[in-house]
Amino acid sequence: MKRLLLLLALLLPGLAIAGSLQPLAASDVATLLKPPAHGERIIALWALDCAYCEPNLEALAKLQDAHPHDVELIIVTTDSIEQRRAIEARLQRMKMDGYPNRAYAEASPERLNFLLDPNWGGETPRVLVIRADGRRLGISGELTPKQLGKIFPD
Repeated sequence: MKRLLLLLALLLPGLAIAGSLQPLAASDVATLLKPPAHGERIIALWALDCAYCEPNLEALAKLQDAHPHDVELIIVTTDSIEQRRAIEARLQRMKMDGYPNRAYAEASPERLNFLLDPNWGGETPRVLVIRADGRRLGISGELTPKQLGKIFPD
């Protein structure tokens, strides 16, 4: 019984981490970009040193919260997964840690940038919208109300 309790105590921290920040490798990109069954998948790309990323993430979270069955929000930091502590601390401070979160896990971030969106130069913030019909939209910079309307027209 003591061994079972010890094993459980050792596994619990790992289970808590299971829903947190996950690595994003080149082999994961195709699945991430696959059109959703319905609605839209929004991939919000951000970085620790990005000035406009926090307000964009907040606006996208409000959009997802307003349309929980039609919008899937996935947050991806272009920073390395090796910066896990700083990334997770920032996500918690922004109250964005409850959404699916990924961080780059490749030696060449430019490769992931290109795989995610060949038309993207790597600037943040960047929003990729993938619609169920396969159409895609990419928006760089601070989101305006007009741009948000393009993402999810009411």
